[in-house]
Amino acid sequence: MLTSSFLELRCKEVVNVVDGRKLGHIVDIIFDLPTGQITGLVVPGDKNFWNVFKGGSEIFIPYNQICKIGDDTILVELYSNTGRTNNTITFSKDTKKD
Repeated sequence: MLTSSFLELRCKEVVNVVDGRKLGHIVDIIFDLPTGQITGLVVPGDKNFWNVFKGGSEIFIPYNQICKIGDDTILVELYSNTGRTNNTITFSKDTKKD
């Protein structure tokens, strides 16, 4: 059985094998709590001048789209019709429940 910690995974660069684009390093891992299985990884979204000041846009990579986890790199396979990944999600920093 192959195991790795979050600290080890977040040091690896994520690369899309479809277009060769570097997506950055893992910022979060998403779990299905009832089963304890990993459902996917989260990497930073597109960076531009305005996104430096505005946070919250990340790319979700479903677990079944991870091709290979190597020593330094995680290879993923993300397709998009627009040339950008369409897996962009937004996390709210305010998690307060009413």
